[in-house]
Amino acid sequence: MATRPEGEPVNEQAVATIYGSLRNELNQIYSKITELEMEVSEHSLVVSAIQPLDPSRRCYRMIGGVLVERTIKEVLPAVQRNKEGLEEVIGRLNEALEKKKKEIADLEAKYKIRIRKSDGEVKDDGGRKEGSSQGVLVGPAS
Repeated sequence: MATRPEGEPVNEQAVATIYGSLRNELNQIYSKITELEMEVSEHSLVVSAIQPLDPSRRCYRMIGGVLVERTIKEVLPAVQRNKEGLEEVIGRLNEALEKKKKEIADLEAKYKIRIRKSDGEVKDDGGRKEGSSQGVLVGPAS
């Protein structure tokens, strides 16, 4: 059996497995937050682009893979609600992130875990961050 009756891991391998899974969960939360922040940014661009336009002007919105024609007056509140909902989810994910960080810090303190990185690993991480950034291209109005 891998754990003691009080639920603590018996050997270093079990602790390493638990620690690895916690780090993996932390990275997944970071990824999701980044993804949602990009969506919030895109929603903000859309809101700032259509807000000054005539509310009766028609626009198109993708809903469930179907492009539908609406007016700006109908679309703008929906986009703003979606943006607010995304911001709320990001807030909850940030809370979960802080809890997970605390859980990892507690595990590190309890078992005196130290992470060692070689120079090669640090360089690889930096390269991945640079290549993963994305931008938005906005063309002239027609």
